[in-house]
Amino acid sequence: KGTHRLVRQSPFNAKAARQTSFAAVDIVPVIDASSSSGSGSDGNALMDERDLEVTTMRSGGKGGQNVNKVESAVRVKHLPTGIAVKCSRERSQAMNKQRALTLLRSKLLALERERQERELREIRGEVVVADFGQQIRNYVLHPYKMVKDVRTACETSAVDRVLDGDLDAFIEAFLNYRAGLNQQQ
Repeated sequence: KGTHRLVRQSPFNAKAARQTSFAAVDIVPVIDASSSSGSGSDGNALMDERDLEVTTMRSGGKGGQNVNKVESAVRVKHLPTGIAVKCSRERSQAMNKQRALTLLRSKLLALERERQERELREIRGEVVVADFGQQIRNYVLHPYKMVKDVRTACETSAVDRVLDGDLDAFIEAFLNYRAGLNQQQ
C-alpha cells in the first residue's frame, strides 16, 4: 500500500519534456459472497430455520370476520440478531410468512454488508495521498533508468523487468524491513 512515482519522457509532449506521475496503490483481499463468513448471495445461508421464531396473530383493522377469527398476521424473529419482522398485509398466513421472511432476509443481508464494509475499512487503514513526498517506490525512466524502494533502499536498474512483474527483490527487501521493525518493537 502506498504511492508510486513514475518519471518518464512524455510521448505526448512536443518538447519531449520530463513528466512525473503518481499512482496510489492499494492491495485489498477479495471478499467472496460465498466465503466462510456465512453470507450467501441470496441470504439463505444467513437464515437457519432453527434460528427463527415464528408467531402468528390476528391482523386487526378492516377486513370483516376474517380479521377477527383467523390468525393471518405473522411475526418472524431472528434469534441470534434479535431482528423481528411483522407482516399482516395479506389475507393468507402463508403469504404473510413468505413476505416476512423476505423482509427479514433483506435486513440480514444489509447487516452482513455493513459488517463486511467495516471489516474492509479495518483492512485498508488510512487513505494514501498520491503526491510528492508520499511515495514508497520511484520508477525513473528518464534521464536514467532506476527503480528504488524508498522504505528499504532496494534499487535496480532493470526497470523493464520490474515493470513486467519481477518484484521478488523488492518483496524480499520489504519483508526483511518489516521483520526489523517488529524486532525493534
